[in-house]
Amino acid sequence: MTSTDTARAGHAPVAVSIIVLNCNGRRWLEQCLGAVVAELATDCELIVVDNGSDDGSVDFVASAFPTIRRLVLDQNLGFAEGNNIGAKAARGRYVAFLNNDAAPCPGWLAALRNALDRDDTLGLASSLIVFMHDPSIVDSAGDGLTRWGGAFKHAHGRPIGEVSGAADVFGACGAAFLVRRDVFEQAGGFDPTFFAVYEDVDLSYRLQLSGSRCRFVPEAVVHHVGSATLGRVSTRSVFWGQRNMEWMYLKNTPWPLLLLTLPGHVLYNLAAAVHFARMGMFRTFVRAKWAAICELPRVWQQRRQIQRTRRTTWIRLWRLMDRRWIVIKLREKRFDKSLAHQA
Repeated sequence: MTSTDTARAGHAPVAVSIIVLNCNGRRWLEQCLGAVVAELATDCELIVVDNGSDDGSVDFVASAFPTIRRLVLDQNLGFAEGNNIGAKAARGRYVAFLNNDAAPCPGWLAALRNALDRDDTLGLASSLIVFMHDPSIVDSAGDGLTRWGGAFKHAHGRPIGEVSGAADVFGACGAAFLVRRDVFEQAGGFDPTFFAVYEDVDLSYRLQLSGSRCRFVPEAVVHHVGSATLGRVSTRSVFWGQRNMEWMYLKNTPWPLLLLTLPGHVLYNLAAAVHFARMGMFRTFVRAKWAAICELPRVWQQRRQIQRTRRTTWIRLWRLMDRRWIVIKLREKRFDKSLAHQA
């Protein structure tokens, strides 16, 4: 790994560090970074972590945004580890993570900061993410988790007018959120073994276990291309998503919840198998589940550590989870499939 740090502003205190992870996203960087720079206050810093790009991204950032701190990695370490490296270099007491294909609207960062400033029990603040091609449609109003172990995005594919006010949600969508740095570090950051997909859900689950809450902040609006790096429906996204879902579920779910939800989790997987078979991705699905099984000893070791440090009740988690998994996932899959066809 090589590193270039520019304009650290001496030893001035930093309240917020914004981390933009990039991998061959040159075509989005001008809009993304331009919007972020407009949001920066005097006590903020912006760090671009480049994950082994070969599309001219590094040279573009150095030329167009010379005052931005840059961390250049010589290979793609994945969404999880790339962001972890950025967080280790960050100096702020809050850390904001923003996708390279996202562009925040004016007031985005201030709205997230205000939410955490007002309530010490909040560990995370999640944005209202709308689609870049049609800002009237919601991509995410915070992350949810079904009682059978599958994650979903609140209001995904719904008109923005249907989004209600601020509310507690299970987790923050990784495309744009703010977290307390000490909380993030105590949780161990993103799990680097995930590489990509479900790493934000996994982090949110661990923070919920530690007793931290997550708040959806509708005033923090971000325009997002969505799945720009992985593709909306690709073998990589299916493989990582189906493998990582099992790791997230097994290592984080407390024993009473695990026993209570395991039958539903099996049913959920059977439904997913049928879905991916119809898409022609059944072999990818099976490969993902086998990869998850092969790593069970390591995952179980992680589970022991996570459960030893749990600071909340399984009943509270049960109440945070959604029971309507069939309705939610069918609606989400149909919308994503229609987007993939349009693309």
